[in-house]
Amino acid sequence: MSARSRSSSPEFDPLAFDQDFTPLPEYKAPTDTALDFGGLLPEPLKLHEDLKTGCGGQLWPAGMTLAKHMLRYHGDKLQKARILEIGAGGGLVGLAVAKGCSYETPMYITDQLEMEELMAHNITLNGLNDKVKSMILNWGEPLPEEIVALKPDTILAADCVYFEPAFPLLLQTLKDLLALEPNATVYFCFKKRRRADMQFLKAARKTFKITELEDEDRPVFTREGLFLYAFTRK
Repeated sequence: MSARSRSSSPEFDPLAFDQDFTPLPEYKAPTDTALDFGGLLPEPLKLHEDLKTGCGGQLWPAGMTLAKHMLRYHGDKLQKARILEIGAGGGLVGLAVAKGCSYETPMYITDQLEMEELMAHNITLNGLNDKVKSMILNWGEPLPEEIVALKPDTILAADCVYFEPAFPLLLQTLKDLLALEPNATVYFCFKKRRRADMQFLKAARKTFKITELEDEDRPVFTREGLFLYAFTRK
């Protein structure tokens, strides 16, 4: 997979979009969804969506984009990977990877306490209890012992940029993770909704090397305000 630095074209520069470029999606009632990501999964991923414990319980566009990217470009490249998803919500990205990619070490999907029940439910719903573990990981707090021992080298983060007061906490957790494994890569996808979202990216550039990932769908999802990056240590 090839990666490049920030695009030279304003069309692909998140900083070029005006404030209030796109609204938050409307909430919906609890539902069960089956996803094959445009045929990238031979057997659909089953996902229960439920907002009773927070907005992370529904599908968000950055999660769909990152999941498709990982399935399309990493299906046979993660055999020895140690995988962690942060801000997982219901576990969309991690579970898609678990269904469609080959890897040996069980992955962890993580979020706050409010999402733990939904993550565990979706793991069981897909029969992935041997391949995926759910765990509480609060941004800005010391990493759980299991994650420190894992030393993840493939970190998934989709739609984690949505609440400005949490930006320093998210940055701290990413710093802590990359300190564990200097060669780790954070696959990071977010949807720009307001100008404040760019403050996170500006801060991240001071600490990490950030490259824009090539993807055949990039012209489409970029027009929707979605941006896909790799974060690595400088």
